[in-house]
Amino acid sequence: MPPLKAGSRPPWVGLGAAVWIEIAAGNGYNFPLYSPSLKSVMGYNQQQLTMLGVANDIGENVGILPGIASNKLPPWVVLAIGACACFLGYGVLWLAVSETVQNLPYIVLWLALVIATHSSAWLGTAVLVTNMRNFPLSRGTVAGILKGYIGLSAAVYTEIYNSVLQESASKLLLFLTLGLPVLCFALMYFIRACTPASGEDSSEHGHFLFTQAASVCLGIYLLATTVVDDLFNPSDALSYTFTGIMVIFLLSPLAIPLKMTLFPSNSKKNLPPVGSSDSLVQGEGNSNQTEPLLTPSSSATYLGSFHEGEYASDIDMLLAVGEGAIKKKRKPKRGEDFKFREAFIKADFWLLWLVYFLGVGSGVTVLNNLAQIGVALGVTDTTILLSLFSFCNFLGRLFGGAVSEYFVRTRTLPRTIWMTFSQVIMVVTFLLYASALSGTLYASTALLGICYGVQFSIMVPCASELFGLKHFGVIYNFMLLGNPIGALLFSGLLAGYVYDFEAAKQQSSTCLGGTCFRLTFLVLAGACGLGTILSIILTIRIKPVYQMLYAGGSFRLPSSSNQS
Repeated sequence: MPPLKAGSRPPWVGLGAAVWIEIAAGNGYNFPLYSPSLKSVMGYNQQQLTMLGVANDIGENVGILPGIASNKLPPWVVLAIGACACFLGYGVLWLAVSETVQNLPYIVLWLALVIATHSSAWLGTAVLVTNMRNFPLSRGTVAGILKGYIGLSAAVYTEIYNSVLQESASKLLLFLTLGLPVLCFALMYFIRACTPASGEDSSEHGHFLFTQAASVCLGIYLLATTVVDDLFNPSDALSYTFTGIMVIFLLSPLAIPLKMTLFPSNSKKNLPPVGSSDSLVQGEGNSNQTEPLLTPSSSATYLGSFHEGEYASDIDMLLAVGEGAIKKKRKPKRGEDFKFREAFIKADFWLLWLVYFLGVGSGVTVLNNLAQIGVALGVTDTTILLSLFSFCNFLGRLFGGAVSEYFVRTRTLPRTIWMTFSQVIMVVTFLLYASALSGTLYASTALLGICYGVQFSIMVPCASELFGLKHFGVIYNFMLLGNPIGALLFSGLLAGYVYDFEAAKQQSSTCLGGTCFRLTFLVLAGACGLGTILSIILTIRIKPVYQMLYAGGSFRLPSSSNQS
């Protein structure tokens, strides 16, 4: 395949295609759908199945290698690697569950599951990094949209599993083995570096609102159809209709590039392609903006941020040589492009990681044990409870990005303040869980889902603003390690031990009552209390950075003259 170079077209086609890739990247959420069949066919015990769940989490969240690759390879190569991993990993699992190949060793299936779910790291990194660079001035909004869709993927797969695949684990694994790679190969051409959106197009805000509204409608629709499926057991024809309507909702973001094609704007509002002389200064005729768009100290950083891995332009080389000729190389300051090893030693890097770890680590503990929590508190059917958490998680991801984007532009308010607010709410929510008060379970689950989603949508743009987009893929994937580490410490070691201890006291394999998770909830409340304190410290530290980046209400590229 020939190299896909940055084009002069707007990046909305890539964003519409990224929605589908993000749904594919949520393949790790399917483990609960096929794990019972895997357990029965292979004759595994619960401990062996739990370790396969660990493999699922490791593959999905350990993405340092995709992060490095995203900075050195074009997006289509990263997507191709993810598609191949999906084919190989799920292919082996399909061979086992369908009993096409019998008596596969346990270690083979464990490694196959790691490879299969590791595809989500490659797919998610490729589309997120590319679209963050294509929309550098709307990072929070873009991160919220893409993270929101991956949060909805569990509900999308459940709809397909129930309606189209007749709840067959073998058919689901075959769909993951063949369908997802085909989807990735079909769309990879559209996931590429484009002319970065300048934010000057008056219709851009409306386009984002349309995409957000479409995703909210999809989320509400999926929640409603889940309730209908659970309560009324609709016919096959109606189930297929539900799936068809879902596909229409997923296609809706592509209406934006279709509208731009049919009704093109008379004036180009995006930045000129990199490499042209017009990309170095703002266009003539704009009397309100006469400053250079790129200063000598930031121009090389800006160019590298969007097109690392592409063929270097002559202007890139000239700027780099020019900089080296007039001053010595200096360490980057917050807001500029950091290499991973440079960011790794910064206090802000570890403060952000710890705040994210405490927020998502405590949230994923409830998510992993939500079915057992519901049963312990008297809910026999936890399907709606799980769907409620998924939907509110999506809302938190979507609106966390949009709200933080609004306030960072109007008030230069650091995004991390929303992590502070959400973790305060999480403290209250965990105390509600611990109290086991009647009638609070669904409200607590909804609040926790929203706050859990906010952690994702804030961490992503914040990391890019503090440490730049050039090496964002590696930095972002290191931050994601907070999720599996939190799951191991809070869920695997704490919640599992407390639950088994209380069940043993009741002389039963199933624990009932508020005591089953009370100690766990109190510890998680304390963890979020610590996260609140650390996020306040981080917010105070980085406030000058946001005042510099968003002075005047719009994103400004950092330069040596305005760094703090």
